[in-house]
Amino acid sequence: MSLRAPEDQDIVIIGGTGDLARRKLLPALYNLHLEGLLPAQGKIIGYARTGRSDDEFRADAADAVNEFSRTGLDEKAWANFAERLTFISAEQDGFGGVRRSCEQSARLVYLATPPSSFPATVRALAEQDLVEGTRLVVEKPFGEDLASAKALDTALHEVFEESQIFRIDHYLGKETVQNILVFRFGNSIFERVWNRDAIDHVQITVAESIGIEGRGAFYEEVGALRDIIQNHVFQVLSLLTMEPPSSFDPEAIRNDKVKLFHAIQPLDPSGVVRGQYTSGRIGDEHVPGYLEETGVSADSSTETFVALKLHIDNWRWAGVPFFLRTGKHLPRRATEVLISFRDIPVRFFEGTGVQQLPANHLTISIQPDEEITFAFLAKVPGPEIKVKPVRMNFSYGDAFMAQPAPAYERLLHEAMDGDHTLFARGDGVERAWTIVQPVLDAMPPVLPYPAGSWGPPEADELIAPRTWHLR
Repeated sequence: MSLRAPEDQDIVIIGGTGDLARRKLLPALYNLHLEGLLPAQGKIIGYARTGRSDDEFRADAADAVNEFSRTGLDEKAWANFAERLTFISAEQDGFGGVRRSCEQSARLVYLATPPSSFPATVRALAEQDLVEGTRLVVEKPFGEDLASAKALDTALHEVFEESQIFRIDHYLGKETVQNILVFRFGNSIFERVWNRDAIDHVQITVAESIGIEGRGAFYEEVGALRDIIQNHVFQVLSLLTMEPPSSFDPEAIRNDKVKLFHAIQPLDPSGVVRGQYTSGRIGDEHVPGYLEETGVSADSSTETFVALKLHIDNWRWAGVPFFLRTGKHLPRRATEVLISFRDIPVRFFEGTGVQQLPANHLTISIQPDEEITFAFLAKVPGPEIKVKPVRMNFSYGDAFMAQPAPAYERLLHEAMDGDHTLFARGDGVERAWTIVQPVLDAMPPVLPYPAGSWGPPEADELIAPRTWHLR
């Protein structure tokens, strides 16, 4: 993270009393304040339908920081931070109240509201002359299919220039995800083998042990393909597979990411497995099936699990399959990337008793542990030739004696600073929807899997004769 504070600006949180503001945004802004990485001048304005006083908003924000901040609440630091907090009611003051409350000519406006409200919100900002000098942060999902994504983009661009829009995906704020570019392009030993000549296949898994956490109505409209694959996983995939950018300039990086998306072939529905969890056990806890969750239709065909195979049609990756997987109520929480290198000829070890050699592989763990592991073969001590997989491990906590800051801190700072590197661009979002649209048009059947398992057996058949690394 840059060690300088952004230019003076106001910060406006539309939806300032919602769950996102409480859990992520207000704690992140407070921690940036502790680090000296907030603008020196400018208000932090909460905006929502419900009416409340400035003091009530400050009390709510203090509770949020106490509960969710990584640092806890320091009374002296909080007093200085709280002076900047103010609240505007949509019912009483509207966006005219926001305009009157702003002190600076520049501002960051964060749309922490459902996407359905975005078009009306940006028009209201324009009516109150709150466009010039504004950087607009837009939360996912960026549409629900290709047509709605295009419509949303049109609505945003009727008011704002693309240079003013920051489409936020919190995965891009994770330190291990950002490190993918440095790991690839800063270490020539890996970049030289980062292609179809040396790599057999790639796996990306986003496994969650939790279910839908009471968000049945929301999840019924989204599902795992839209919620995780089309945005989070595709963003990680682009960093893993894009060509070297001409520089680390934000647009140079985003240009090559979009170029990569255009090389991905649209998905074939026959290469997609959809699943839905039934009742089962996670550890010692019995959990209900998806159809038993509040807000879920009794005959719902929404997927809580999806596994798919895709191909990238360019020189670097031709012939290399990519297997992507995500699911709710899987045995444990873990997000990881596996780069599996090509097999070693077993005949080299003829006469030694070695029957099978596991391939070298590189694992990038994104959560809950942030680390990179390389697995290779070594000889077991002794007179005979016996081999065993061993691991070299890099851990952020061990190497730097510190835990990376939460993603929202980094992303908020970068947005205030006007740096687009970690934010999705409109044409890239549209292309990502183009890739998944064939599946949305012809959804494969949803298959049951018990909570606490690794998904339907058909997901194992999808990757066969290979196997999923994370099991």
